[in-house]
Amino acid sequence: MSTGEPLQGKTALITGASRGIGRAAAVRLAADGAEVILHCHKNRRLAEELAAGLPCPPVIVQADLGDAAAIETMFAGLKGRKLDILVNNAGIWRPTPLGGTSSEALDDLVAVNFKSVFWVTQSALPMLREGARIVNISSVAARLGVAGRSVYGATKAAVETLTRCLAVELAPRKILVNAVAPGYVETDMTAEHFSNPAVRERALKRHPLGRMGLPEDVADAVAFLCSKDAQFITGQVINVSGGFII
Repeated sequence: MSTGEPLQGKTALITGASRGIGRAAAVRLAADGAEVILHCHKNRRLAEELAAGLPCPPVIVQADLGDAAAIETMFAGLKGRKLDILVNNAGIWRPTPLGGTSSEALDDLVAVNFKSVFWVTQSALPMLREGARIVNISSVAARLGVAGRSVYGATKAAVETLTRCLAVELAPRKILVNAVAPGYVETDMTAEHFSNPAVRERALKRHPLGRMGLPEDVADAVAFLCSKDAQFITGQVINVSGGFII
């Protein structure tokens, strides 16, 4: 973790910040000196627990990002604030096998994993300062073919395309837009899947570095993309997977 405060004076909004990668990103950006705004949906208690441990008291906002109207309401409550960093992290996962997937499951995945990235970014646009950074959380699933996970992978592929397009569209304002694509990461969302020893062993064998990722590994990449060191990087997807798809 950085010992200095390269983001001193910056303000960052992180969606899905109550746990997992979003939580780690909030901790890292706050440690680097940023004032953070923590978004949560159902886990306000966890967000409040996180807030209590941060060096600077953050703002907590709550909204269902699958609902465009709720996103607009959330940003109405932030009116007058300026943002230097936006981390679109919130996402959900569920299997979508052909022949066994409901329209509700498909709609939820698309709404939260893809539509919300667009709506949150659009809603944040008036708040973003020139030279701001946007970091979208994708997944190696965007480039893999896995049976039963087609919609999740498709939403993440859409996020990567959106990242490239927005990088071009926002370049006149010097706003840099990038994505981070984690592989298997030890989070609450993956805990049940990896509770099966055989599944865990297979996953470990896919990682040349000999371990699965931690939320902090992803947060480090997010912090880099928000730093001065990344001032000439835009429209890119950084793979943070321990060599999972070499």
